[in-house]
Amino acid sequence: MTVRDIMTDPAIIIHEDATVEDAAKVMRRHNIGSIPVVDARDALVGIVTDRDIVIRNMARGLDPKNHSVDEIMTADVTCVTPETEVDEAAELMAYDKVRRLPVVEADKVIGFVALGDISACRDYTFEVGEALCEISDGCHKKYPKNDA
Repeated sequence: MTVRDIMTDPAIIIHEDATVEDAAKVMRRHNIGSIPVVDARDALVGIVTDRDIVIRNMARGLDPKNHSVDEIMTADVTCVTPETEVDEAAELMAYDKVRRLPVVEADKVIGFVALGDISACRDYTFEVGEALCEISDGCHKKYPKNDA
């Protein structure tokens, strides 16, 4: 099975010069937590997440109306093609510790595949569990529970 069979399409995208506030409004409108960021040619240049908005914008005291998504986005984005095998996509998610991947074809974002999309496929239950384990690995060591 390939990513094309399970991806969400079309992908909701945002241009790199859009404000952080615009990104937050798009996320709220579509009930999503991340948006691929594209340039003027609609080529993928990054991804902005709800976490980016909180950690890289709000926590730094930046005004979301006066800062663009290209200032807070993650620029080095792992992506897949529609022909990527689903198990390979799960492996990439595990390796890069991400839960979502943009699907790119001919330099354009055409869809999005999430760990949840893969989990809906019965054939990939093991891969999903393994990916989630890898994604979460280290977070408990990095942020231990407060024993007090």
